Amino acid sequence: MTDQMRLRVDAGLCIGVGQCELLEPKIFRVDDDTGTSTIVSAPILPSRRAEALVDQCPSGAIQIDPDVSPTPATPPDTD
Repeated sequence: MTDQMRLRVDAGLCIGVGQCELLEPKIFRVDDDTGTSTIVSAPILPSRRAEALVDQCPSGAIQIDPDVSPTPATPPDTD
């Protein structure tokens, strides 16, 4: 199973470049009214893609959400 990470957008840091929308258009859109990125679907990606997206955000607005683990815990082995 691939580790997954949940992303979030800090609207106060977003400068509306649109790199996130370019890289992950199913998850992010730059809002025409606010000029900032918004999440439009579940912001969960495999860890490598999530880390690459965070690294490519020029303002640091895209962040890995440390408070949420989208990867379900593996149930204990009962055998």
